[in-house]
Amino acid sequence: MIESMILNFIVGLFIGGMFGTIGMALLGARRYDNMNQEIQDLRTQRKLLKEELLKGQAKPKPRNRRIATHAKKKRI
Repeated sequence: MIESMILNFIVGLFIGGMFGTIGMALLGARRYDNMNQEIQDLRTQRKLLKEELLKGQAKPKPRNRRIATHAKKKRI
């Protein structure tokens, strides 16, 4: 009687351990896939923002040279 209870306990422990390991692996794979998808989305967003930033940068228009008016006032 006791031997069969111990045997049932050990068999149940092994079966439960296997199912637990499989369940954790499936949950971990799902989480890993979600994180990889998020990384890809962020890389795409960064690339688009970088292109938008670089496209908007044009060289500034050169300034006209100003003649100093304060120098004329000192001559008088």
